[in-house]
Amino acid sequence: MWDFSLGGALGMMARTMPFILLRMAVYFGITLGYILVTGAGAGIGYGIGGFGDEDFRASATMWGGFAGLGIFGAIMYWVREYILYIVKAGHIAVLIELIDGKPMPEGRGQVAHATAVVKERFPQASLLFAIDQLIKGVIKAISGLVKGILTILPIPGVQQISSIFSAFMRVAVGFVDEVILAYAIRTNSENSWMSAKQALVLYGQNYKVMLKNAAWLALIVYGLGLLVFLVMLAPAALVVYIMPGAWAAGGVVFALLFAWSVKAALLEPFAIACMMQVYFRTIEGQTPNPEWEAKLEQMSGKFRELKERAVGAVGAETVQDGGAKPA
Repeated sequence: MWDFSLGGALGMMARTMPFILLRMAVYFGITLGYILVTGAGAGIGYGIGGFGDEDFRASATMWGGFAGLGIFGAIMYWVREYILYIVKAGHIAVLIELIDGKPMPEGRGQVAHATAVVKERFPQASLLFAIDQLIKGVIKAISGLVKGILTILPIPGVQQISSIFSAFMRVAVGFVDEVILAYAIRTNSENSWMSAKQALVLYGQNYKVMLKNAAWLALIVYGLGLLVFLVMLAPAALVVYIMPGAWAAGGVVFALLFAWSVKAALLEPFAIACMMQVYFRTIEGQTPNPEWEAKLEQMSGKFRELKERAVGAVGAETVQDGGAKPA
C-alpha cells in the first residue's frame, strides 16, 4: 500500500501544535472573512434591490454576494505569498527539525524560531514564492510523463483512463511541492535555487514511489474533505438563511469554504508530514542522477528556468566573493 506511517504523521502534528493552531487561526479566519465580506456584499445588494421589484431585489442580492466573494478572493490572491512564507514554510521548518531529532522550543517560541529559519533560507517572501511556482511546474511535467506512458500502452479505453489519471494526479501532486521546499530548507544551502533543483532531480528519479504515496494521500485527504463538506452543509445553509435575501448557492459555497479551511489547516499538514517521511527515507544515500537532470531539462521549461537561476545565483556569489577579496 503506502510507505508512510499515519501514527508518525499524527505524532509530528501533535509536536508542532503551535503551528497547527496558527494554521487554524489563519484558514478559519480566511473562511470567516469570505463569509462576512460576501454577507456584506449581499446586504448592500439587498438594499439596492429595494428600489425595484422582488426579482430585481433577488438579482441584486445575488450579484452583491458574488461581488463580495470576488473582492475578498482578490485580497487573498495578493497575500498568498506571505501565507506560504510564514505559515506553510514555517511549519515545514519545524517538521524537518523533528525528523532530524533536533530539540525545538514549545509554545509561541516555536513559531518565532521557525520564522527565523525560513527568513535565513529565503530572505524575501517573493523568492520562496517564485521557487514554489517553478517547483509546481516541474512536478506537473513529471506526472505528465506517467500520463504519456499510459497513452502508448495498447489497452482499450486507455485515453479515458489517462484523462482520469491526469485529473487525479493534478490533485495528488499538490502535496509534493512543499516537500521539495523542505529539502531546500534542510540542506542549509545559501543557493535555494540549486537546492530546489537537486530536490526535484531526486524526486524525479524516485517518481514511482512518490506518486504512489501522493495518490494514496489524495484519496485520504479529499475523502475526509468531502465528509467535512457534507457535515458543514447544514450550518452553512443556516448562515445563508440569516443573510439578507435567500442566496440559494451560498450554502454550497460556504460549505466548500469550511471544507477547504479544514483541509488547509489540518489535512494538508498531515499529508505533508506523510510525504516528508517517504521522501527523505527514499532519497537517503542517493545523489542526483545526471540522466534524470537531463530528462527534466528536456521535458520542462520550468526546470530549465530553475537551473538557469541556480547557475546565476552561483555566479553572483562568485562575483561577490571575488569583489570582497583584497587586491
